[in-house]
Order: sequence, then C-alpha cells, then structure tokens
Amino acid sequence: MDWNLFGCARKGHVTYAPDEPALRDRLMAPAAAGTAWQCLRCGAFVTSGPHGSGPAAAAPLIRRGKELRSELILRAFAVERFLRFLVIGAAAYGVWRFKYDRAGFQRVYDNALPAIRALYQDLGFNVSHSSLLRLINDSFAFDSRWLTPLAIGLALYALIELVESIGLWQGRRWGEYFAMVATSIFLPLEVWDLTRGHITWLKVGTLAINLLLVIYLVWTKRLFGVCGGKAAYQARLRSESVIKVEQAALAAAAPGQPGPGTPADAEGQPVGDKSPGRGAAAGPRTEAGPGRPRGYRRPDARPRQNPGRA
Repeated sequence: MDWNLFGCARKGHVTYAPDEPALRDRLMAPAAAGTAWQCLRCGAFVTSGPHGSGPAAAAPLIRRGKELRSELILRAFAVERFLRFLVIGAAAYGVWRFKYDRAGFQRVYDNALPAIRALYQDLGFNVSHSSLLRLINDSFAFDSRWLTPLAIGLALYALIELVESIGLWQGRRWGEYFAMVATSIFLPLEVWDLTRGHITWLKVGTLAINLLLVIYLVWTKRLFGVCGGKAAYQARLRSESVIKVEQAALAAAAPGQPGPGTPADAEGQPVGDKSPGRGAAAGPRTEAGPGRPRGYRRPDARPRQNPGRA
C-alpha cells in the first residue's frame, strides 16, 4: 500500500516553491492547465499550488511513508481514549446526580433488578459473582461527603482522556508527551489492582493497551531523548522529504563533480584536464583507463621518427 498516496487522498496535496532557482526548476513542470508543482508527500506533479514559498530550509516537514501509518495507529488510540472520556464522563455525571437523588436511583435499580438477573442467567453468569452489581449495592451506603470528591475526580480523569484523545488525533508533539505521561501515571495503580487478585479480562486488556501505547510513543516518536530525541526524529523526516531528495540530486549533478567510475589525478581533477605545458613536459599521447598506467602506449602505435638521424 502506498501510504503517501493514501495520505494525499485524505488530506490533499502539499506543494512548495523554494527560493533557490535550481531547486525551484526541479519542483515545477509546464502543463496544459498551467504550471504543475511536485507534491511534497506523494511526489506527483499537480496543478494546484504552490501552497507556500520561501527558502528550502523553511519548507514544511511532511510526514511520509511509515509516518503516515504511525499517524493512523495513534488515531486508533485517540478513538479509544475518546470512548473512555464518554464512559468516565457519564460516570461522573451519574455520581453527581446520585448525590442529590439517591432515592430515585434506588427505585430505578430495584425495578430493573429482576430483568438484570434474568439477563445474567440467560448469558450463563452467576449474579452473586457480579462485581458491577456489588458495586451498585455498596454505592447506596456511601457517605454523601465522599460523593462530591468522587464526582470531581471522575470528571478530571475524563478531561485527561479527552486531552489525550485530541493530542493523539492531531499528531502533535505535546499530545504525544501528554499521552505518554498521563498513561504512565496510572500504570502502577493498574498493576497494583491486578496483584490484589481481582483479575478480569477488562483490566488485563486495559493494562495491555496502556503499556503498548507508552512503548510505542517512546520508541517511534523518540520521546525524552530516546534514539536521539526530537532532533533525530526531525532529521529523519527531512531525509525522507522530497525537497531533500531533489537537493541531493542537484548536488550529484553539479558541474565539476567527478562522476562514478571517472579516474582523477592526485589533485582531484579528471585525467586530460591538465594542459601539457603546465608543470609537465609534452610527450606522446597516451591512453589511460581502468587498469592502464600512465604512459601506456598501444601495441600498434608506431614510434615517432627523428628527422635529425639518417
């Protein structure tokens, strides 16, 4: 799958007109509909643009290839974080309402309890082993003084999940740091909860997702100086950019640069560029090439006749 084309299909092409004339000429081409510019993401020439101009060093860093795939993975984590925000936010609102209408919640729960028991039995679960129903029953005995701090704590937790979701969805550097730190803070609590013996598939899955997110962010985004840090991460983006590739092609095609396989003398110039009158006596024409030393004469070359001898 070409992730660059997929990225342009989702976000559109990105073109840029550098101030350097030679590089500018390589990024543009004449077309029937006007001047076409090379997209910095997929490399195709498109007639839209340019979307920006300036020095080549100021060109935007466009994520290409594997970075686009990484962006989609982070967005999957962002969706999971947003679902957490909805669930925890609903719980915070429920606790707040429960504080002022406990009797109404009690009536609703008592009326729905027979249907809940029947559903548990149809699914093959034992109602007496349900931790959710046990938590609901215990909540009716909670002290009202603890309900307000509990609702505030749940609301703050929901806001943290919302900020994580926004930062990961936008692919911002601050969002990656925030998600990594916020997730790491709750890892010891999740491990401690599992060590108490209350092991469920939901808790194990939540811990696995959080561990995977932390490791993925630190390793691929090079957070906290890992694998060179932010400088190495941006250097990798620049090395994969279209402008960097075109600059390398210009440097390789610059005049005066010896091409691959071209022999050069000790001063770094190609053979035959030196004038025979500068620093060396003129002699018979020789042929030099791969495997042929200087002064090599073809076997069929006839020696020059000296007119002074009879």
